[in-house]
Amino acid sequence: MARTRARAVVLTEEQRVVLSKVARSRTEEARRVQRARVVLMAADGDTDKGIGEKVGLSRASVHQVLRKFHAMGVEGALRDLARPGKPRSISDADRAWVVSQACMRPAEAGLAQELWTIAALTAHIRGGAVGAGHPALAGVAESKVWTILDDEELKPHRITYYLERRDPDFEAKMDKVLMVYKRVELELEEGVPSGTVTVSFDEKPGIQALAPRAADLPPVPGRHSCVGRDYEYKRLGTVSLLAGMNLVTGVITALVRDTHASADFIDFLAVVDKQYADAETIRVVLDNHSAHTSWKTLDWLDAHPGRFEFVFTPVHGSWLNLVESFFGKLARVCLKGIRVATKEELVERIYRYIDEVNAAPVVYHWKYKMDDIVV
Repeated sequence: MARTRARAVVLTEEQRVVLSKVARSRTEEARRVQRARVVLMAADGDTDKGIGEKVGLSRASVHQVLRKFHAMGVEGALRDLARPGKPRSISDADRAWVVSQACMRPAEAGLAQELWTIAALTAHIRGGAVGAGHPALAGVAESKVWTILDDEELKPHRITYYLERRDPDFEAKMDKVLMVYKRVELELEEGVPSGTVTVSFDEKPGIQALAPRAADLPPVPGRHSCVGRDYEYKRLGTVSLLAGMNLVTGVITALVRDTHASADFIDFLAVVDKQYADAETIRVVLDNHSAHTSWKTLDWLDAHPGRFEFVFTPVHGSWLNLVESFFGKLARVCLKGIRVATKEELVERIYRYIDEVNAAPVVYHWKYKMDDIVV
């Protein structure tokens, strides 16, 4: 039986280059690579049957590729033909209404929940579609609602938090704090005392004293590699740590109390006052907690004129306070997982950790926007 040859295909040099590039590609769709090979083999004189066996297509499929090539050229042979389908039933106006419903709070629709789920949103859309003039959405599927939201990159089932700046003088106060850090940096670089001691201060309240109800089990080779601990514990109360960090030396001044009221803050200032020579001014970077600006604190400061200078961080600007870096290290190294027999033991261990830090103090350097500050 005579072999049936593929319909004659004649390629220009440009067409052959394009088809060869597609046929060798490792990133093109497999069907485009397959069709490119069909056209190239036909141009080289291969039979329809031979082409089909080599590329894994039926003779009818090979014929279809070649018919598209003769009718529409190279790109026509490689792509799929448009297929008739069901007319689109959901209009742009319908989609816009779905988006508008997703952007409202469920409470506005009379629901108790705070955020939409796809099921709840779909039920709400189905129930109100006809009355809102969108009858095509009366039977919309959850998957379709999800697709509409995904096209608009909407995720009404999730929350991302932001922090509103409630301090109208945020930038000015931040610049003032950064100016202090710049002066400290210059003092460190020049090695010449400025006559002003800079202390970064804050409180860490609510440190829990937790007592174990059963003894911890040490690691045992071959049995368990971690410290074994019973889940239950007993609460013994809380303490507050008042701490100031000398930004030039890194030395921490600490006071542990049951509260962090004005009286405790005044006691801290008294401790700091005794640490430094009378001729030095003590500049304190701190937040505007009520204990720092109370009448008791102001009266005490009036009794020590010229000794202290307060530089307040802006509201919601605690991240500008360098002592927060020390508090983070304290939480990771000392307080994480701590168990004590008494609250007094917790206080003693905090002071012991402060002593360990001060034995080899670390000077923290502020980097954010420092190149923009000019003294």
